[in-house]
Amino acid sequence: MKNKSYIGLSFIILVFGIIFIPKIVDRIKNNDIVKGDRLNRVEADGSVKSDLFTVGKAPEFTFVNQDGKTISNEFYKGKVYVVEFFFSTCPTICPIMNKNMKFIQDSFASNANFGIASITIDPTTDTPETLKKHAEEIGAKGMNWNFLTGDQDKIYELAQKGFNIYVGQNKKVAGGFEHSGLFALVDKEGNIRCRKDDFGNPIVYYDGLKDEGVKQIKQDISKLLAE
Repeated sequence: MKNKSYIGLSFIILVFGIIFIPKIVDRIKNNDIVKGDRLNRVEADGSVKSDLFTVGKAPEFTFVNQDGKTISNEFYKGKVYVVEFFFSTCPTICPIMNKNMKFIQDSFASNANFGIASITIDPTTDTPETLKKHAEEIGAKGMNWNFLTGDQDKIYELAQKGFNIYVGQNKKVAGGFEHSGLFALVDKEGNIRCRKDDFGNPIVYYDGLKDEGVKQIKQDISKLLAE
């Protein structure tokens, strides 16, 4: 009985070798062994495109940055960028977001096609001068990292209706404002992109408070920059 099992197993191994090994060898020769990654696909022209989920077009915006310059979403055209909502005097989650966003920026510091839009939800306090000081304090030196301020109603509409990320005022909480620690990822064409969870559902946004979320968005930024 054992001999028959060994014969059957040997036959399966032989068939596998005849069918699959030549294909694996061809992929190695053609240097496309990584193109089978589940987050990538090979286009007809041979280029590799990420299979990150496209949530939809990122909303348009126009605000003023820490240097007093007007910055719109057009500034980021052709760039992969991350969007967050924060405020400089936040005593709770913002310090964690600042640390993680700086870590992300430092990972792509030499890439002119990467950027960050940090948008304050407390524009009364966060003037361009205040944001410039804040950027210096956290060591934000990215060439395309803008700390943006403007009309509060427009900022809240952008967050809540444009990105569907909650922000709000609440005098009962520390700092007087509420917001999530989520990061939005936008590709070079201005589309919000994300990966899917283990069940095939889009995660939409990345958790900027957890190491896993930061790891995931870094991986996906790399994929989008490579396109």
